[in-house]
Amino acid sequence: MNRTTVALLAALEALIVVAIGIGIALVPLTILWAAQYNLSIDWLVFWRAAADTWLVGHGVNLTVSLDSLTATSLGLPGAAVPFQVTVAALGFALLAVLLGVRTGLRAALTPYRQAGVIAAVVTYGILATAITLSAGSALVRPSIWQGILFPTLVFGLGVVVGASVGGARAAGDTADSVVGGIRRWISSLAPTVQSGAASALRAGTAAAALVLAVAAVILAALILLNFGTVIGLYEGLQAGALGGAALTIAQLAFLPDLVIWAASWLVGPGFAIGTGSSVSPIGTQLGPIPSLPLLGVLPQGSLALGFLGLVVPVLAGFVAAVVVRSRLAQSIAGQPITGRPSGSWLVLTALGIGVVAGIELGLLAWASSGAAGPGRLHDVGPDPWLVGLVAAVEVAIAAVVGMFASGRIRR
Repeated sequence: MNRTTVALLAALEALIVVAIGIGIALVPLTILWAAQYNLSIDWLVFWRAAADTWLVGHGVNLTVSLDSLTATSLGLPGAAVPFQVTVAALGFALLAVLLGVRTGLRAALTPYRQAGVIAAVVTYGILATAITLSAGSALVRPSIWQGILFPTLVFGLGVVVGASVGGARAAGDTADSVVGGIRRWISSLAPTVQSGAASALRAGTAAAALVLAVAAVILAALILLNFGTVIGLYEGLQAGALGGAALTIAQLAFLPDLVIWAASWLVGPGFAIGTGSSVSPIGTQLGPIPSLPLLGVLPQGSLALGFLGLVVPVLAGFVAAVVVRSRLAQSIAGQPITGRPSGSWLVLTALGIGVVAGIELGLLAWASSGAAGPGRLHDVGPDPWLVGLVAAVEVAIAAVVGMFASGRIRR
Protein backbone atom coordinates (compact mmCIF):
# COMPACT_ATOMS: atom_id res chain seq x y z
CA MET A 1 0.00 0.00 0.00
CA ASN A 2 1.16 3.52 -0.72
CA ARG A 3 1.00 6.48 1.66
CA THR A 4 -2.31 7.80 0.29
CA THR A 5 -4.05 4.45 0.67
CA VAL A 6 -2.86 4.08 4.26
CA ALA A 7 -4.07 7.58 5.11
CA LEU A 8 -7.47 6.99 3.49
CA LEU A 9 -7.98 3.68 5.27
CA ALA A 10 -7.03 5.24 8.61
CA ALA A 11 -9.42 8.12 7.98
CA LEU A 12 -12.16 5.62 7.15
CA GLU A 13 -11.54 3.79 10.43
CA ALA A 14 -11.82 7.08 12.33
CA LEU A 15 -15.13 7.75 10.57
CA ILE A 16 -16.38 4.30 11.57
CA VAL A 17 -15.37 4.87 15.20
CA VAL A 18 -17.32 8.14 15.28
CA ALA A 19 -20.29 6.47 13.61
CA ILE A 20 -20.30 3.68 16.20
CA GLY A 21 -20.16 6.15 19.09
CA ILE A 22 -22.88 8.41 17.73
CA GLY A 23 -24.95 5.44 16.61
CA ILE A 24 -25.09 3.97 20.11
CA ALA A 25 -27.01 7.05 21.21
CA LEU A 26 -28.74 7.99 17.95
CA VAL A 27 -30.24 4.64 16.88
CA PRO A 28 -32.49 4.13 19.95
CA LEU A 29 -33.45 7.81 19.91
CA THR A 30 -34.39 7.58 16.23
CA ILE A 31 -36.50 4.48 16.90
CA LEU A 32 -38.15 6.37 19.74
CA TRP A 33 -38.80 9.29 17.38
CA ALA A 34 -40.47 7.02 14.83
CA ALA A 35 -42.39 4.65 17.11
CA GLN A 36 -43.47 6.81 20.02
CA TYR A 37 -43.61 10.31 18.54
CA ASN A 38 -44.80 9.23 15.06
CA LEU A 39 -42.22 11.46 13.34
CA SER A 40 -44.11 14.52 14.60
CA ILE A 41 -41.01 16.13 16.15
CA ASP A 42 -38.09 17.50 14.17
CA TRP A 43 -35.49 14.70 13.97
CA LEU A 44 -32.73 17.24 14.58
CA VAL A 45 -33.86 17.37 18.21
CA PHE A 46 -32.88 13.72 18.60
CA TRP A 47 -29.68 14.23 16.62
CA ARG A 48 -28.65 17.02 18.98
CA ALA A 49 -29.49 14.84 21.99
CA ALA A 50 -27.29 12.04 20.61
CA ALA A 51 -24.50 14.48 19.79
CA ASP A 52 -24.67 15.98 23.29
CA THR A 53 -24.51 12.49 24.80
CA TRP A 54 -21.48 11.60 22.67
CA LEU A 55 -19.73 14.83 23.64
CA VAL A 56 -20.42 14.32 27.34
CA GLY A 57 -18.95 10.86 26.95
CA HIS A 58 -15.69 12.50 25.89
CA GLY A 59 -15.63 14.91 28.83
CA VAL A 60 -17.15 17.95 27.11
CA ASN A 61 -19.08 20.33 29.37
CA LEU A 62 -22.68 21.14 28.53
CA THR A 63 -24.49 24.32 29.57
CA VAL A 64 -28.22 23.71 30.04
CA SER A 65 -30.75 26.56 30.04
CA LEU A 66 -34.34 25.55 30.81
CA ASP A 67 -37.34 27.84 31.07
CA SER A 68 -39.18 27.85 34.40
CA LEU A 69 -42.13 25.82 33.05
CA THR A 70 -39.87 23.02 31.76
CA ALA A 71 -37.81 23.03 34.95
CA THR A 72 -40.95 22.71 37.06
CA SER A 73 -42.34 19.88 34.92
CA LEU A 74 -39.07 17.96 35.27
CA GLY A 75 -39.05 18.41 39.04
CA LEU A 76 -35.53 19.86 39.10
CA PRO A 77 -35.17 22.58 41.75
CA GLY A 78 -32.95 25.39 40.53
CA ALA A 79 -33.04 24.21 36.91
CA ALA A 80 -34.52 27.53 35.77
CA VAL A 81 -31.04 29.01 36.25
CA PRO A 82 -28.50 27.87 33.61
CA PHE A 83 -26.36 25.03 34.93
CA GLN A 84 -23.58 22.83 33.64
CA VAL A 85 -23.21 19.09 33.16
CA THR A 86 -19.54 18.20 33.52
CA VAL A 87 -19.57 14.56 34.66
CA ALA A 88 -18.45 12.33 31.78
CA ALA A 89 -20.16 9.16 30.62
CA LEU A 90 -16.83 7.35 30.39
CA GLY A 91 -18.21 4.41 28.44
CA PHE A 92 -17.96 6.48 25.24
CA ALA A 93 -14.39 7.55 26.04
CA LEU A 94 -13.38 3.97 26.82
CA LEU A 95 -14.85 2.78 23.53
CA ALA A 96 -13.00 5.53 21.62
CA VAL A 97 -9.69 4.65 23.26
CA LEU A 98 -10.04 0.90 22.60
CA LEU A 99 -11.05 1.42 18.96
CA GLY A 100 -8.26 3.99 18.65
CA VAL A 101 -5.75 1.38 19.82
CA ARG A 102 -7.05 -0.94 17.12
CA THR A 103 -6.65 1.79 14.49
CA GLY A 104 -3.10 2.47 15.63
CA LEU A 105 -2.20 -1.21 15.57
CA ARG A 106 -3.45 -1.52 11.99
CA ALA A 107 -1.55 1.59 10.92
CA ALA A 108 1.63 0.17 12.48
CA LEU A 109 1.45 -2.85 10.17
CA THR A 110 2.05 -0.60 7.15
CA PRO A 111 5.23 1.19 6.03
CA TYR A 112 3.51 4.55 6.56
CA ARG A 113 2.52 4.37 10.22
CA GLN A 114 2.90 8.11 10.83
CA ALA A 115 0.65 9.00 7.89
CA GLY A 116 -2.02 6.63 9.18
CA VAL A 117 -1.88 8.05 12.69
CA ILE A 118 -2.11 11.65 11.50
CA ALA A 119 -4.95 10.91 9.08
CA ALA A 120 -6.98 9.05 11.72
CA VAL A 121 -6.57 11.71 14.42
CA VAL A 122 -7.20 14.64 12.05
CA THR A 123 -10.32 12.96 10.64
CA TYR A 124 -11.66 12.31 14.13
CA GLY A 125 -10.99 15.94 15.04
CA ILE A 126 -12.82 17.23 11.95
CA LEU A 127 -15.82 15.02 12.66
CA ALA A 128 -15.81 16.05 16.34
CA THR A 129 -15.82 19.70 15.24
CA ALA A 130 -18.77 19.12 12.92
CA ILE A 131 -20.70 17.29 15.65
CA THR A 132 -19.98 20.02 18.19
CA LEU A 133 -21.13 22.78 15.87
CA SER A 134 -24.33 20.90 15.04
CA ALA A 135 -25.17 20.01 18.64
CA GLY A 136 -25.88 23.47 19.98
CA SER A 137 -29.44 24.59 20.66
CA ALA A 138 -31.28 27.12 22.76
CA LEU A 139 -31.58 24.59 25.59
CA VAL A 140 -28.21 22.83 25.56
CA ARG A 141 -24.90 24.29 24.41
CA PRO A 142 -21.66 22.28 24.45
CA SER A 143 -18.32 23.96 25.01
CA ILE A 144 -16.99 24.58 21.50
CA TRP A 145 -13.28 24.34 22.27
CA GLN A 146 -13.74 21.26 24.44
CA GLY A 147 -15.89 19.61 21.78
CA ILE A 148 -13.11 20.08 19.24
CA LEU A 149 -10.19 19.17 21.51
CA PHE A 150 -11.32 16.54 24.02
CA PRO A 151 -12.72 13.86 21.66
CA THR A 152 -9.64 14.26 19.46
CA LEU A 153 -7.30 13.82 22.42
CA VAL A 154 -9.19 10.77 23.71
CA PHE A 155 -9.13 8.99 20.35
CA GLY A 156 -5.60 10.21 19.62
CA LEU A 157 -4.36 8.69 22.87
CA GLY A 158 -5.60 5.27 21.80
CA VAL A 159 -4.18 5.64 18.27
CA VAL A 160 -0.73 6.66 19.52
CA VAL A 161 -0.61 3.82 22.05
CA GLY A 162 -1.72 1.30 19.43
CA ALA A 163 0.77 2.58 16.83
CA SER A 164 3.63 2.52 19.36
CA VAL A 165 2.90 -1.02 20.49
CA GLY A 166 2.29 -2.22 16.94
CA GLY A 167 5.45 -0.55 15.68
CA ALA A 168 7.52 -2.17 18.40
CA ARG A 169 6.09 -5.59 17.55
CA ALA A 170 6.63 -5.17 13.82
CA ALA A 171 10.22 -3.91 14.15
CA GLY A 172 11.22 -6.35 16.86
CA ASP A 173 12.43 -3.43 19.00
CA THR A 174 11.22 -0.11 20.32
CA ALA A 175 13.84 2.17 18.79
CA ASP A 176 11.39 4.42 16.94
CA SER A 177 8.33 4.19 19.18
CA VAL A 178 6.97 6.19 22.08
CA VAL A 179 7.56 3.17 24.28
CA GLY A 180 11.13 3.07 23.06
CA GLY A 181 11.63 6.72 23.96
CA ILE A 182 10.41 6.10 27.48
CA ARG A 183 12.65 3.08 27.85
CA ARG A 184 15.66 4.98 26.53
CA TRP A 185 15.01 7.70 29.11
CA ILE A 186 14.74 5.14 31.90
CA SER A 187 17.91 3.41 30.72
CA SER A 188 19.80 6.70 31.04
CA LEU A 189 19.18 6.68 34.79
CA ALA A 190 21.33 4.99 37.39
CA PRO A 191 20.82 1.18 37.52
CA THR A 192 19.26 1.22 40.98
CA VAL A 193 16.93 4.06 39.98
CA GLN A 194 15.94 2.13 36.86
CA SER A 195 15.07 -0.96 38.85
CA GLY A 196 13.16 0.91 41.54
CA ALA A 197 11.24 3.16 39.13
CA ALA A 198 10.25 0.27 36.87
CA SER A 199 9.16 -1.83 39.85
CA ALA A 200 7.17 1.04 41.39
CA LEU A 201 5.42 1.82 38.09
CA ARG A 202 4.61 -1.82 37.44
CA ALA A 203 3.44 -2.66 40.95
CA GLY A 204 1.54 0.61 41.47
CA THR A 205 -0.38 0.11 38.25
CA ALA A 206 -1.09 -3.50 39.21
CA ALA A 207 -2.38 -2.41 42.63
CA ALA A 208 -4.72 0.17 41.07
CA ALA A 209 -5.92 -2.41 38.54
CA LEU A 210 -6.63 -4.91 41.33
CA VAL A 211 -8.73 -2.35 43.20
CA LEU A 212 -10.71 -1.57 40.03
CA ALA A 213 -11.19 -5.27 39.28
CA VAL A 214 -12.58 -5.94 42.75
CA ALA A 215 -14.79 -2.85 42.44
CA ALA A 216 -16.20 -4.16 39.14
CA VAL A 217 -16.98 -7.54 40.71
CA ILE A 218 -18.67 -5.89 43.70
CA LEU A 219 -20.74 -3.65 41.41
CA ALA A 220 -21.87 -6.66 39.37
CA ALA A 221 -22.81 -8.50 42.56
CA LEU A 222 -24.79 -5.50 43.84
CA ILE A 223 -26.73 -5.29 40.59
CA LEU A 224 -27.65 -8.97 40.83
CA LEU A 225 -28.56 -8.78 44.52
CA ASN A 226 -30.67 -5.65 44.02
CA PHE A 227 -32.17 -6.65 40.70
CA GLY A 228 -35.70 -6.41 42.06
CA THR A 229 -35.14 -2.85 43.24
CA VAL A 230 -33.67 -1.87 39.88
CA ILE A 231 -36.67 -3.32 38.03
CA GLY A 232 -39.03 -1.52 40.41
CA LEU A 233 -37.37 1.81 39.61
CA TYR A 234 -37.70 1.07 35.90
CA GLU A 235 -41.42 0.42 36.34
CA GLY A 236 -41.84 3.57 38.42
CA LEU A 237 -40.43 5.72 35.62
CA GLN A 238 -43.05 4.37 33.16
CA ALA A 239 -40.72 5.10 30.26
CA GLY A 240 -42.08 2.32 28.08
CA ALA A 241 -40.04 -0.27 26.21
CA LEU A 242 -38.24 2.20 23.95
CA GLY A 243 -37.66 4.74 26.67
CA GLY A 244 -36.39 2.00 28.95
CA ALA A 245 -33.98 0.83 26.26
CA ALA A 246 -32.63 4.34 25.77
CA LEU A 247 -32.26 4.72 29.54
CA THR A 248 -30.42 1.39 29.74
CA ILE A 249 -27.94 2.46 27.07
CA ALA A 250 -27.33 5.72 28.92
CA GLN A 251 -26.67 3.83 32.15
CA LEU A 252 -24.31 1.42 30.39
CA ALA A 253 -22.31 4.45 29.27
CA PHE A 254 -21.93 5.38 32.94
CA LEU A 255 -20.85 1.90 34.08
CA PRO A 256 -17.12 2.79 34.02
CA ASP A 257 -17.93 5.77 36.25
CA LEU A 258 -19.76 3.50 38.68
CA VAL A 259 -16.81 1.10 38.80
CA ILE A 260 -14.51 4.02 39.68
CA TRP A 261 -16.99 5.19 42.33
CA ALA A 262 -16.99 1.68 43.80
CA ALA A 263 -13.19 1.74 43.84
CA SER A 264 -13.32 5.09 45.67
CA TRP A 265 -15.65 3.45 48.20
CA LEU A 266 -13.14 0.64 48.73
CA VAL A 267 -10.33 3.15 49.21
CA GLY A 268 -12.35 4.88 51.92
CA PRO A 269 -13.45 8.41 50.91
CA GLY A 270 -16.38 7.09 48.89
CA PHE A 271 -18.38 9.40 46.65
CA ALA A 272 -21.28 11.84 46.64
CA ILE A 273 -24.60 11.92 44.81
CA GLY A 274 -25.26 15.59 45.41
CA THR A 275 -23.94 18.26 47.75
CA GLY A 276 -23.95 17.11 51.38
CA SER A 277 -24.44 13.43 50.53
CA SER A 278 -21.95 10.66 51.19
CA VAL A 279 -21.61 7.01 50.23
CA SER A 280 -18.65 5.48 52.08
CA PRO A 281 -17.74 2.40 54.15
CA ILE A 282 -18.80 4.29 57.26
CA GLY A 283 -22.35 4.69 56.01
CA THR A 284 -24.64 6.23 53.42
CA GLN A 285 -26.28 9.63 53.75
CA LEU A 286 -28.40 10.61 50.77
CA GLY A 287 -30.87 13.35 50.09
CA PRO A 288 -33.07 13.49 46.98
CA ILE A 289 -31.28 11.73 44.12
CA PRO A 290 -32.12 11.18 40.44
CA SER A 291 -34.53 8.31 39.76
CA LEU A 292 -31.99 6.24 37.88
CA PRO A 293 -32.55 2.49 38.25
CA LEU A 294 -28.86 1.70 38.74
CA LEU A 295 -28.75 3.97 41.80
CA GLY A 296 -30.98 1.38 43.46
CA VAL A 297 -27.84 -0.66 44.19
CA LEU A 298 -26.48 1.97 46.60
CA PRO A 299 -26.05 0.70 50.16
CA GLN A 300 -28.43 2.18 52.72
CA GLY A 301 -27.70 3.45 56.24
CA SER A 302 -24.74 2.38 58.34
CA LEU A 303 -22.75 -0.69 57.40
CA ALA A 304 -21.52 -2.80 60.30
CA LEU A 305 -18.78 -4.45 58.23
CA GLY A 306 -18.25 -1.65 55.74
CA PHE A 307 -14.71 -1.04 56.96
CA LEU A 308 -13.75 -4.43 55.50
CA GLY A 309 -13.74 -2.73 52.11
CA LEU A 310 -10.55 -0.95 53.16
CA VAL A 311 -8.81 -4.32 53.12
CA VAL A 312 -8.94 -4.38 49.31
CA PRO A 313 -6.43 -1.57 48.56
CA VAL A 314 -4.24 -2.79 51.42
CA LEU A 315 -4.14 -6.32 50.03
CA ALA A 316 -3.61 -4.95 46.51
CA GLY A 317 -0.55 -3.03 47.65
CA PHE A 318 0.78 -5.99 49.62
CA VAL A 319 0.35 -8.48 46.77
CA ALA A 320 1.82 -6.12 44.17
CA ALA A 321 4.88 -5.51 46.37
CA VAL A 322 5.41 -9.22 46.99
CA VAL A 323 5.28 -9.92 43.24
CA VAL A 324 7.86 -7.26 42.28
CA ARG A 325 10.09 -7.79 45.34
CA SER A 326 11.97 -10.56 43.57
CA ARG A 327 12.81 -8.22 40.68
CA LEU A 328 14.73 -5.97 43.06
CA ALA A 329 16.83 -8.98 44.02
CA GLN A 330 17.65 -9.77 40.39
CA SER A 331 20.25 -8.27 38.13
CA ILE A 332 20.64 -4.51 37.59
CA ALA A 333 21.93 -3.72 34.12
CA GLY A 334 22.35 -7.44 33.49
CA GLN A 335 24.55 -8.21 36.49
CA PRO A 336 23.24 -10.25 39.44
CA ILE A 337 23.14 -8.52 42.80
CA THR A 338 25.07 -10.17 45.53
CA GLY A 339 23.08 -10.05 48.72
CA ARG A 340 19.84 -8.21 49.17
CA PRO A 341 18.53 -4.76 48.21
CA SER A 342 19.01 -2.29 51.08
CA GLY A 343 16.12 -1.63 53.43
CA SER A 344 16.00 2.05 52.52
CA TRP A 345 15.76 1.21 48.83
CA LEU A 346 12.91 -1.20 49.49
CA VAL A 347 11.07 1.50 51.43
CA LEU A 348 11.58 4.06 48.65
CA THR A 349 10.30 1.61 46.06
CA ALA A 350 7.26 0.81 48.20
CA LEU A 351 6.53 4.51 48.58
CA GLY A 352 6.79 4.83 44.81
CA ILE A 353 4.24 2.03 44.43
CA GLY A 354 1.84 3.96 46.65
CA VAL A 355 2.40 7.21 44.74
CA VAL A 356 1.77 5.55 41.37
CA ALA A 357 -1.42 3.84 42.58
CA GLY A 358 -2.63 7.04 44.24
CA ILE A 359 -2.05 9.14 41.13
CA GLU A 360 -3.80 6.65 38.86
CA LEU A 361 -6.83 6.20 41.11
CA GLY A 362 -6.98 9.94 41.75
CA LEU A 363 -6.98 10.71 38.02
CA LEU A 364 -9.75 8.19 37.44
CA ALA A 365 -11.76 9.71 40.29
CA TRP A 366 -11.28 13.15 38.71
CA ALA A 367 -12.46 11.86 35.32
CA SER A 368 -15.62 10.35 36.84
CA SER A 369 -16.67 13.34 38.98
CA GLY A 370 -18.34 16.64 38.19
CA ALA A 371 -21.73 18.28 37.94
CA ALA A 372 -24.70 16.20 36.83
CA GLY A 373 -27.45 18.79 37.13
CA PRO A 374 -28.68 21.90 38.95
CA GLY A 375 -28.70 22.60 42.66
CA ARG A 376 -27.18 19.92 44.84
CA LEU A 377 -26.40 17.76 41.79
CA HIS A 378 -23.52 20.15 41.16
CA ASP A 379 -21.34 17.74 43.21
CA VAL A 380 -21.40 14.16 41.98
CA GLY A 381 -18.71 11.53 42.27
CA PRO A 382 -15.59 11.08 44.41
CA ASP A 383 -13.16 13.72 45.62
CA PRO A 384 -10.09 13.03 43.42
CA TRP A 385 -7.55 14.62 45.76
CA LEU A 386 -8.82 12.70 48.78
CA VAL A 387 -9.08 9.42 46.88
CA GLY A 388 -5.57 9.78 45.49
CA LEU A 389 -4.05 10.71 48.85
CA VAL A 390 -5.75 7.96 50.86
CA ALA A 391 -5.01 5.34 48.19
CA ALA A 392 -1.35 6.36 48.11
CA VAL A 393 -1.03 6.03 51.90
CA GLU A 394 -2.85 2.68 52.08
CA VAL A 395 -0.98 1.10 49.20
CA ALA A 396 2.40 2.48 50.30
CA ILE A 397 2.09 1.13 53.85
CA ALA A 398 0.96 -2.26 52.60
CA ALA A 399 3.75 -2.27 49.99
CA VAL A 400 6.40 -1.63 52.68
CA VAL A 401 5.10 -4.61 54.65
CA GLY A 402 4.98 -6.70 51.48
CA MET A 403 8.55 -5.87 50.53
CA PHE A 404 10.01 -6.98 53.85
CA ALA A 405 7.62 -9.90 54.35
CA SER A 406 8.54 -11.29 50.94
CA GLY A 407 12.24 -11.18 51.78
CA ARG A 408 11.66 -13.00 55.08
CA ILE A 409 9.63 -15.73 53.37
CA ARG A 410 12.38 -16.41 50.79
CA ARG A 411 15.05 -16.59 53.47
